[in-house]
Amino acid sequence: MKKQSGFVKDAIILFAITLISGLVLGFVYDVTKAPIAAAAKAAKNEAYAVVFPEAKDFAENESETAKIAETAEEIAGKGFGHVSINEVVDAKDETGNDVGRVITSTSKDGYNGTVQISVGIKSDGTVVGITFLTLEETPGLGMRAGEESFYGQYANKNTKEFKLVKGAAGADDEIAAISGSTITSNAVTNAVNAALYFNSILE
Repeated sequence: MKKQSGFVKDAIILFAITLISGLVLGFVYDVTKAPIAAAAKAAKNEAYAVVFPEAKDFAENESETAKIAETAEEIAGKGFGHVSINEVVDAKDETGNDVGRVITSTSKDGYNGTVQISVGIKSDGTVVGITFLTLEETPGLGMRAGEESFYGQYANKNTKEFKLVKGAAGADDEIAAISGSTITSNAVTNAVNAALYFNSILE
């Protein structure tokens, strides 16, 4: 009987400890949830500001976000390779008016795998700029996509679709491929084009 009584006592103590721990964790989560969310938003906004520096704030639009899943199959069939749209936010000016969007897209066709970018696009379709969220290509070759001499080619251009060319670019819609790294150049260009196409759907 004493053995059984001791077992019940231990079980009650263990239950009490578990209950108290759960309550404490729940309290800590509630207290820290808002600051963590705010910090995450600030970090994202900082990344978005790189490709849309004139915007003062960035906000998610639920109807636009829903379009990502709705248009996935359509975008997959547009000839952009293995590209997907990951995220879209509206870029806003100091008065809260929309001035464009930042669209994040991923290509799985990089030489070493995934290339993920964010593209700033004005309301008139002009690309403000792009930034890399993931770029793990070959040093001295594909990694040169992260140099301004390459990614800067997309900035301040208004076109429905960019074309990758070998040698010097002769038109606004042409992007000069990185010498010896056509695969990475193509992956980046397709990711940008997918973002532009998705933006045109939202328009």
